[in-house]
Amino acid sequence: MNTSPLINDLIEAFRCLPGVGPKSAQRMTLHLLEKNRRGGFRLSESLLEALKAVGNCEQCRTLTEEKVCRICSSHSRDRKICCVVESPVDVFAIEQSGTFRGIYYVLMGRLSPIDGVGPAELGIEKLVQKVQTEKIDELIIACNPSIEGDATAYYIAEQFKARPVTVSRIAHGVPVGGELEFVDGGTLSYAFSGRKIIGNSQSNESD
Repeated sequence: MNTSPLINDLIEAFRCLPGVGPKSAQRMTLHLLEKNRRGGFRLSESLLEALKAVGNCEQCRTLTEEKVCRICSSHSRDRKICCVVESPVDVFAIEQSGTFRGIYYVLMGRLSPIDGVGPAELGIEKLVQKVQTEKIDELIIACNPSIEGDATAYYIAEQFKARPVTVSRIAHGVPVGGELEFVDGGTLSYAFSGRKIIGNSQSNESD
């Protein structure tokens, strides 16, 4: 494009965001330069600060600027119930629904051997240790309903077959192939209340 190299660089920078194509990136760039330079400075400062300071919670692996996130450090959460999700965006979605008052464990992905993502990358061993150490009673698996999500949920459930913990998975209302971040709060509430047990050591022992 025959225009300013700096403007072109900024347009290309915006295109790293999901769902942002050339036209959207151009529109955002020109908006900031033409009408909202103060917002642009605030955006750049906040982004730089977040990129420098935000890491992973030592207990649940979600994104936070603290060693232990505010959910994990809260005394008002039910620490006997842990919800396993794929991404921090799923934590945001569930928290906004007001449905769940337990704690979380964020996998930061889902099993995908073709992409080199296995149990180690998802921190499955750390999850097992967390359940044992904190004496968690129920593990709610809230992986997205996709082929990889189903495989991840099954693998996690298998790790707890011989352990004294109930493993369930949210079910009703979440469409196959859908993602939690796009599901409304009412549907998420129904999904949690209708969760199905997929693993229980006590039932396994009695078989």
